[in-house]
Amino acid sequence: MAVLEINKLSKSYPGVQALAAVDLTVERGECHALLGENGAGKSTLIKAVCGFHRPDSGAMFLDGERYSPLTPHDAMAAGIRVVYQEFNLLSFLSIAENVFFDRLPRKGPFVDYPKLYRDAEAVLERIGLRASPRTPVEFLGVAQMQMVEIAKALSGECKVLIFDEPTATLSPKDSGRLFEIIRQLKSEGIAIIYISHHLNEIYEIADRLTVLRNGEVIGVRDVADAGIPEIVKMMVGRSMEAEYPFSEKVGPKNRVIFEARNLRFKASAHEVSFALREGELLGISGLVGSKRTETLRAIFGADPKQGGDLFIHGERVEINTPRDAVRAGLSLLTEDRKSQGLILALPLSQNVTMAALDKASAHGFMNRREELRATGQYVDELSIKTPSTEQLCRNLSGGNQQKAVLAKWLYRDSRIILFDEPTRGIDVGAKYEIYLLLWDLVAKGKGVLIVSSDLNELMGVCHRILVFSNGKIAGEVERKDFSQERILGYAYREYIR
Repeated sequence: MAVLEINKLSKSYPGVQALAAVDLTVERGECHALLGENGAGKSTLIKAVCGFHRPDSGAMFLDGERYSPLTPHDAMAAGIRVVYQEFNLLSFLSIAENVFFDRLPRKGPFVDYPKLYRDAEAVLERIGLRASPRTPVEFLGVAQMQMVEIAKALSGECKVLIFDEPTATLSPKDSGRLFEIIRQLKSEGIAIIYISHHLNEIYEIADRLTVLRNGEVIGVRDVADAGIPEIVKMMVGRSMEAEYPFSEKVGPKNRVIFEARNLRFKASAHEVSFALREGELLGISGLVGSKRTETLRAIFGADPKQGGDLFIHGERVEINTPRDAVRAGLSLLTEDRKSQGLILALPLSQNVTMAALDKASAHGFMNRREELRATGQYVDELSIKTPSTEQLCRNLSGGNQQKAVLAKWLYRDSRIILFDEPTRGIDVGAKYEIYLLLWDLVAKGKGVLIVSSDLNELMGVCHRILVFSNGKIAGEVERKDFSQERILGYAYREYIR
């Protein structure tokens, strides 16, 4: 029996048809994967189900009865719950207080804490989270925080549970634990909608899948009968001959474009030294906590260095602030593009030119014509999906926000580009476009340094990989020697001595 049924749902915004007569059915005890590129309509559909948006037309049914939530509270009361990629927790409160924040048990005017902790313990036991409900959330790891989000969702009546990119920040081990929980919830009869850009996960837990493209349903398949090439073709509208467009014709030159010597920073007790050659894609791998991101931030001047020297084309440069780095020809595309890469309240055009105002202004005034010209150029070159160059960046999809950050630095014309998780949270089609852009950059002689938690990604696109372990470079692997076993062996080296 269908728990949730969506019939001919449509929703439009000025200049954008976000949903066009979408049908979706989710059965009791089923995990239904919702797939599509960024901007395909997945988020709009989920927001309609959760009461954030009112559809223009169409109907929804929950347990066979008409369902028309006016607010998110209406959806929650009806048993619709969501576990978002970005946590919505209050770090200074306990696990129990977060789980029951909107319905704390009372004794008169006071919170009944004994009952609160008993109720929280029951929910935590259900999902296998071994932590005291009294523990402040700020002391939890990422995987535990996600478990708290799941506990919040299950603390009340739950008929449909929606997971939005749940493994984006999880290790393989923590992802496996999440899949166990999802299988348990399926056995309890809960209907699950699962959104992920990692297609291999779909085969772990999903029963059926629906693919959206440009707001329309392209196809519905039983997961057992759907191969990845078919799914990708449905998502992007074309076949991709290879997931990673590596080319032997484009390789690094002998000239070193950037070098770090004995770099030290507060977050690590070790020194880091390496060189990046002109036209090279250099990857940085390592476990979570191995100081990969911290190294990029220290190079860029976002975090203070405690020692060491940086060289560009053999000349020593002093970089103490991001402004110094930008002037020296470096750019940093941060992992958190929303809070550190863009000003979401500003339109796309102003975000694209903000790192090179000297190029888009004259005599202290912005050159509006140049601003629009540059933005239009990168909208075309990067295939940024937006109704106009004046669209606020907060209204762009995740993949298009990533492209907007890249456009900002391309306009700056930096010689050395530092990428931190360049494809996290974006779909397979957008990933491929990002990879092609990386190859275009190195073909022009730029140096590109990539931090990624996706080992297959690094092995697919890089010429060379540095492996970090507990703050130091434990190994360096050339492309001809790439293997997961070799790289992971280096990654664990400093943790098993």
